[in-house]
Amino acid sequence: METLPPSHSNFIRERVAADRAAGKHGGLVVTRFPPEPNGHLHIGHAKSICLNFGIANESPGGICHLRLDDTNPTTEDPEYVEAIQEDIRWLGFDWHDKLFYASDYFERLYAFAVTLIKKDKAYVDSLSAEHMREYRGTLTEPGRNSPFRNRSVEENLALFECMRAGAFPNGAHVLRAKIDMASPNINLRDPVLYRIRHTAHYRTGTAWCIYPAYDFAHPLSDAMEGITHSICTLEFEDHRPLYDWVVTEANAPHRPQQIEFARLNLTFAVMSKRKLLELVEKKLVAGWDDPRLPTLKGLRRRGVTPEAIRAFCEHIGVAKRDAVVEMQLLEHVIREDLNKRAPRVMAVLKPLKVILDNYPEQAVEELDAVNNPEDPSVGIRKIPFSHTLYIEQDDFREDPPKQFFRLAPGREVRLRYAYIITCVGVVKDPQTGAITALHCTYDQETKSGASQEQRKVKATIHWVSAPHAIPAEVRLYNPLLTTDPSKIPANQDWTTYLNPQSLERLTECLVEPGLRGVQPGTHVQFERQGYFCVDPDSSAQTPVFNRTVSLKDAWAKIEKSQPPR
Repeated sequence: METLPPSHSNFIRERVAADRAAGKHGGLVVTRFPPEPNGHLHIGHAKSICLNFGIANESPGGICHLRLDDTNPTTEDPEYVEAIQEDIRWLGFDWHDKLFYASDYFERLYAFAVTLIKKDKAYVDSLSAEHMREYRGTLTEPGRNSPFRNRSVEENLALFECMRAGAFPNGAHVLRAKIDMASPNINLRDPVLYRIRHTAHYRTGTAWCIYPAYDFAHPLSDAMEGITHSICTLEFEDHRPLYDWVVTEANAPHRPQQIEFARLNLTFAVMSKRKLLELVEKKLVAGWDDPRLPTLKGLRRRGVTPEAIRAFCEHIGVAKRDAVVEMQLLEHVIREDLNKRAPRVMAVLKPLKVILDNYPEQAVEELDAVNNPEDPSVGIRKIPFSHTLYIEQDDFREDPPKQFFRLAPGREVRLRYAYIITCVGVVKDPQTGAITALHCTYDQETKSGASQEQRKVKATIHWVSAPHAIPAEVRLYNPLLTTDPSKIPANQDWTTYLNPQSLERLTECLVEPGLRGVQPGTHVQFERQGYFCVDPDSSAQTPVFNRTVSLKDAWAKIEKSQPPR
């Protein structure tokens, strides 16, 4: 796979560069990342983070704000505020002193709303939510004016002031923009600007009982902060005329430029905040940091590095049209990243005992093993070899099929970094008939790396020394859904498609002794198995490893089948 240069060009970067060259906005570049603190960030947000902070960092004097869009007190929580900041820092970006909250602007936003009322550009509507939907029309039929649309400016000002004072219950009135109920753009059919919500806000308490809508608060927050390029995802393209209308008609101090790009759609990933919240609240997953989730917190716990996520976001680029990215591409980028940084170790996930009949029972030998072939500077490690070993159950067949070249009765294989062994006997449980151990012999003339070695074998398998191995738990993660979310019918309960095999816990695993006391967050490659990361659930006695990604690279095969770029 080709290596893409950092910050490769796209239409947004080109537009920003053109604006700077033309002296637009005084040559300044001020972007913002404006998440709502109603959940944890996921990898789709990472694309926006990398784009907004990246463009600002690449521009001389560029600035990127972090603004928490906290205008809905019913769903927001300080926990999410802290988590959002933690995730952005983990990705490698910093807003420095440019941290803002939409709730900081409540008084100014109210004043902008009063300006619109005085200009007869906004009115208080008393229709019920059901009747408002009815009057709004459809995509093919124009809407109808509300019977309250022609209230006088004085009446609207009085009603809006009473709304703020808490004189009305929830739903009694709303403030609407007065634009065009016949507009083909349904977003311009007198959209709601303020709603009554008698709910305490996590920052402002009970000071307010009316809260601004996103389409009102967002453009004005951008304008108040001097944002030059308001970069958002493609679903807001139809909202851009409303964005510009609000900024213009409210007499905002600055006019930002909204630019839309395609959001990240990833196969087999739950990318909806609503659905992610449902999984967490119904305890269908272990929490927001469940490694099966595409949340940044979950990916971090699974062992994905911020470097891999940034590389992935750069690789998929920025487009003007929606597309779906294969999960295999993300796994490929993660694999490429971990291949350079993760030391190699041996671990047996489903152990089968091997007794070397001709090796001295009390003897222990120290063998050399390569830590990382991709980085010779990290050197070698010593691993113990003894009379009793463990290999993978899958590396032995009593009656091997064709093309099975690993261990079988009378057959020989090489032990990684060690000797060639031959199976000479099988021990079975007399009650169940299950294989419990193998008797083998080793050839001391075939030590790995010996210059005189002549005999070759078709398979090399990994192993651990029985007296020295550390017990460990290994968690194997598979797709959370049995089918891609885009293929689930809208009228069906999507949770019925949860994969019951999405998590497999292996509790009898054995790993090299060098992994004793390894710290959470440490990355390793289990040879022939995959890349793993030490989980915070680990104890001093028993480390817990999460499989980040397997060694099998499906994307490499997919890419080879594609026409040349």
